[in-house]
Amino acid sequence: MVGTAHKRHLPGAISFALAQIPFYGWRDTVQMAKGMTAMADKLSADSNAAFLAENAKKEGVTTTASGLQYRVITAGSGKKPGPRQTVTVHYAGSLIDGTEFDSSYRRGQTISFRLDQVIPGWTEGLQLMQEGETAELVIPEHIGYGARGAGASIPPYQTLIFKVELRAVS
Repeated sequence: MVGTAHKRHLPGAISFALAQIPFYGWRDTVQMAKGMTAMADKLSADSNAAFLAENAKKEGVTTTASGLQYRVITAGSGKKPGPRQTVTVHYAGSLIDGTEFDSSYRRGQTISFRLDQVIPGWTEGLQLMQEGETAELVIPEHIGYGARGAGASIPPYQTLIFKVELRAVS
């Protein structure tokens, strides 16, 4: 009949014994998860290192002592911000695979913040810029979000790429 449902109960010995599905206890599951996380972290570290090495070879890229990679896209002529100043920027952020995780351009409005209230890569990178400048900041994980990541959009241990336009320093 259309629209009817029937329940059938099978003894566990029949339903699982025939399929030969292994049983994993919670300890086994935790160990497997730790192993998979360690593997993913290793792959991420290898990908990040390869990306940073290749990006450093590009024309116009400067690598600072911290590992930040900085490239001027459009020169500015205004003042440079200090570490505790407020800046107004437009930006787009992406992962090394090209996945965009945030963009003030998409939202259609700039954002203002104090430089001592953001990740170290932004604090350092924006102090290299002048008002009116647009630059690309490639931020290694240790001066980005590191092991904690940032919500669902930025996994742990990610190198981040930002196109940043410094609009104002106050």
